[in-house]
Amino acid sequence: MAVEIGKKSRFGLKLSNMKILIATGIYPPDIGGPATYSKLLYAELLKRGYDVKILSFGEVRRLPKTIRHIVYFFKTLNRARKCDIIFAQDPVSIGLPAMTASKILRKKFLIRVAGDYAWEQSVQRFGCRDNIDDFQLKKYGFMVELFKMIQKFVVSRADKVIAPSHYFNKLVSGWIADISKVETIYNGIDFSDIPEEKPNFEAKTIISAGRLIKLKGFEFLIKTMKSLPEWKLFIAGDGPDRERLAKTINILAMEDRVFLLGNLNRVDLIKKMQRCEVFALGSFSESFSFITVEAMRACVPVIATNVGSLPEIVENGKEGILIELGNEEQLLSAIKKIDGDEYFRNSIIKNAKKKSENFSINKTLDRLTEIMAKL
Repeated sequence: MAVEIGKKSRFGLKLSNMKILIATGIYPPDIGGPATYSKLLYAELLKRGYDVKILSFGEVRRLPKTIRHIVYFFKTLNRARKCDIIFAQDPVSIGLPAMTASKILRKKFLIRVAGDYAWEQSVQRFGCRDNIDDFQLKKYGFMVELFKMIQKFVVSRADKVIAPSHYFNKLVSGWIADISKVETIYNGIDFSDIPEEKPNFEAKTIISAGRLIKLKGFEFLIKTMKSLPEWKLFIAGDGPDRERLAKTINILAMEDRVFLLGNLNRVDLIKKMQRCEVFALGSFSESFSFITVEAMRACVPVIATNVGSLPEIVENGKEGILIELGNEEQLLSAIKKIDGDEYFRNSIIKNAKKKSENFSINKTLDRLTEIMAKL
């Protein structure tokens, strides 16, 4: 539902008068999919005539823990006074202070739940080995259960909840009584700076990208390189696991074949992806994978784990290859298939590029603005 600036929606609200505060965890110059998405959301809503403000957690991150959340709450309270909608981008660090401010100010509260914060923390900090689906059904220690309680509390008090995939819609619907509040809207991506055609690539090169954390499965990709002596692996991104991954590369004596590139801006990352033969993603779970869709649009053959929302993005054998989590034999087979079968490689590239249109920013904004107008 694209609406012209200054026009009224079918719900009677003049959209150019609607004021929105986007509360986000990261925002450029921070690097990563969520930061890029928040910036794109801000820019595209402005284009459609909305009065939009941004409040990034980066404004308070330098402060001590707990204090930073209190300060963020007061910043939200101050910045949202003249807004109609507070749109939070996560259910805990951002969601709790944003939800509290919305209730005090009597503002509409919209939240996008792009991940299970409690599960992610349990894996990263508390040694949990359960997958995200099993995690929903079990009890854990005090801190994990506290995180669970907070995100369920915040989500249940939202006027609308946005899930970035049908898979995650089902998961988040299990947190609240009124599942009619949960809507699926895929994360929109701007394709304008992705070249239409893929340039010549360097043979036998694999690229992966993301925050360097256990959940992204980079160690699995690195260890698989032992069975691919003629190949090189490039990993773009940064995070708390960088030192551990560098140590693994050193122990395996693969410094000349596995490279940690650090953070790259989006344009440089896409250029690097297009110079590689294969994009591989070894994630434990994905609510929505920006980088996978960008690889599809950039005409880079995709191999990804068959988890979370990835089967919604990539149909196995048609737009890429899906493998079971941690299955080295399947990963090796997929790489060799793409490398050795030119007809298959060209077919999945063509299909993937066409499929990527489903995740354009325009489709996302059409659906999102319709929901906001209803609010």
